[in-house]
Amino acid sequence: MTSEKPYPLYGPEFKRCPYTAYQQLRDKGEVHPVEFPSGVTGWLVTGYDAAVRTLTDPRLGKNHDLGNDAWRRLAAIMPEPQHSQLQVHLLHQDPPKHTEMRRLVTEALHPRRLEALRPQFQAMADELLDELAPVGHGDLVEGFSARFPFLVLSTVIGLPPHLARRFRREWCRVVQPVGPRSPQRAHYIGLLHGLQAYIADVEADRRANPGDDLLSKLVEANDDGRLSNEELSSMIFQLLVAGQEPMTNQINTAMVALLTHPEALEQLTADPALLPRASEELMRYDSAFELTTWRFFREDSDLFGTRIPAGDSVIVSLAAANRDPARFERADELDFDRSPNPHIAFGHGIHFCPGAGLARTELQIALETILRRLPHLKLAADPDELGWIPAVLGRGVERLPVTFTATP
Repeated sequence: MTSEKPYPLYGPEFKRCPYTAYQQLRDKGEVHPVEFPSGVTGWLVTGYDAAVRTLTDPRLGKNHDLGNDAWRRLAAIMPEPQHSQLQVHLLHQDPPKHTEMRRLVTEALHPRRLEALRPQFQAMADELLDELAPVGHGDLVEGFSARFPFLVLSTVIGLPPHLARRFRREWCRVVQPVGPRSPQRAHYIGLLHGLQAYIADVEADRRANPGDDLLSKLVEANDDGRLSNEELSSMIFQLLVAGQEPMTNQINTAMVALLTHPEALEQLTADPALLPRASEELMRYDSAFELTTWRFFREDSDLFGTRIPAGDSVIVSLAAANRDPARFERADELDFDRSPNPHIAFGHGIHFCPGAGLARTELQIALETILRRLPHLKLAADPDELGWIPAVLGRGVERLPVTFTATP
């Protein structure tokens, strides 16, 4: 155990720039007690090598059933019955079930298929900016990054247009549960019920009108017994939420980095061939996934010299790992010439994000299209006044006001 006081991983100032805090924690060691907004405490792993080792540690499991009573009492997890019905997806499974479920989604996300769809993705990006480009100013979140990932996702998973039109972005907020005494509790429960009803409609539609798409294949896996009803709903839930909101945030964090580094913005605008390498560096520099989800030891265990009780939550800071000077030279600088760049923005090990290839494609298309279609792009706000989302695990801004030269 440790006498170190739990560090609060929340608050506007922390979310605006957590990297100073991560540096201080990293300098003290690999494992630290931390506190989350709900009051639950856990153990945060900092440092690149420690992160990689933790993410591949076979002693740690992802299934929420491994959490102890102290964690379960305070953790901001989805309430019952929705927790049992929507939270048994890939992120909360261990092998062999995780292996079986992951296999169901990898074919739809194969690089060859994504490359074939790239012209469609490009057309979507251009169409969105057709609306914004003639104006000369606007909010990049509302005008582009909050909309583009969902259009791409709908195409990739086979969400029919009539159902895509019904999806409400605010449903994505259900991954940020509120406590039972919160005044927002009733609204939160309402969002959960709305999303559940929507998922049921998606399942019914794909069952009645099957096609050669991922959603239809998941329904088929449910019909033949490979997925339970709860696993089917959970996987659709994960696709709809994790498949778009993190991508929205990654576009936003990348654009904030570019807009606050004018020389990098000019360099990338002048040489779009840098995009593949630049996008990797932008994800390392400020990833949409700040922290991993919970992991648990099945029994009291030692982690880098710290005794962790069974069922306590262990979280890895991907952001702290990606800014570790022991692994990355000039780690706090944005450097498009960085090579190699073994960042872990998508995690590591068996839970490495299965949508990493899609995310890379989307980010490159988004950045290239924004820089090409919105010339002389500038931030129309003080960087210190940007509102960062209060999400526990992720990073992103709520609005991104910009100005640019209007074009027809």
